[in-house]
Amino acid sequence: MSTYAPDTPAAPSRTMHGLVCIEIGMLFFVVQDAMMKSLLMTYPVWLLICIRSLVAIIVLTPLIIMLGAPHRLLTPLWPLHFLRAGLFALGFSLFYAAFPFMGLAEVTTIFFSAPLITALLASLLLKETIGPHRIGALVIGFIGVIIAMNPTGDAFSWIAILPLACALTYALGQILARYIGDRDSTLTMGLYTLAPAAPLIMIMGWSLNQIVDIGPEFQHLRWAFPAEAMTDIPRLALLGSVGMAGYLFLSRAYQVANASFIAPFDYSYLPMAVVLAYVLWNEVPPTATVIGMGLIIASGLYLGYRELRATRHSDDQPVVAETVFAPGSPLSPQNTEEDSPL
Repeated sequence: MSTYAPDTPAAPSRTMHGLVCIEIGMLFFVVQDAMMKSLLMTYPVWLLICIRSLVAIIVLTPLIIMLGAPHRLLTPLWPLHFLRAGLFALGFSLFYAAFPFMGLAEVTTIFFSAPLITALLASLLLKETIGPHRIGALVIGFIGVIIAMNPTGDAFSWIAILPLACALTYALGQILARYIGDRDSTLTMGLYTLAPAAPLIMIMGWSLNQIVDIGPEFQHLRWAFPAEAMTDIPRLALLGSVGMAGYLFLSRAYQVANASFIAPFDYSYLPMAVVLAYVLWNEVPPTATVIGMGLIIASGLYLGYRELRATRHSDDQPVVAETVFAPGSPLSPQNTEEDSPL
């Protein structure tokens, strides 16, 4: 792992490089999710996630072959990667299933509880130390999640649980990534997360439709292949390309700059989502969502600040809780010089 101290001459340019990449990456992810929300009016969620994964596989496979070691197409850690792929497929099918019923800002605000859940799981499962400052930040963050969900409000629906469930599966996936550590590169982990996710998501969709009678209000969960797909291939391919571009920019950001410094900028996704949702659909998030979003962002930024202070005195890999959170990203918490795909 390469760590660049603040007083190193090369650090400012690399930090700025990382900041630009993380912001571009977040913009791509916001656009991706806006496209998903629009396309769900025509296509089932299973098909869209599968196509997005297939496009990523088409990009990542030749990249790994071209770059060579430490990236690899065959890894003995495939069982752990496949488990992570299952969590990825399940979580984001739940995440996108909520889109027709909730605003983009509402869904993504609840999803951004993932760093908080990961911090808690890292403490419980990986025995990572969380001091009183982080505990306080986590409590504030979870209060923000509860406020954003507004379970006592008249407009509350069980649908709000779906992005929270996605945050839990995403957090578990990050714990697995932490366990795998540097034994596989970011690109290998991304490929092994996305490749099995494509068939898994289709199996999930088919199975659900065999078990449950999908009503008209849940048409985006139906097992169907609209005829428009044959003539809409460019737009569907663009969806996958936008998501893949976001992944590559995030990978680059965490490769060139200190992860603890970069990670808090993941939260720039939320204001971008609010603005884009207002421009496209005239969506204005409820007051509870805005308050909850503020608390979640404040909590995450403080966690990042504490970790940045800690890493100034240590070369250890930053805790997974403050590393790499963007909807739909399979990126693993690594920061190695060899992981540069751009």
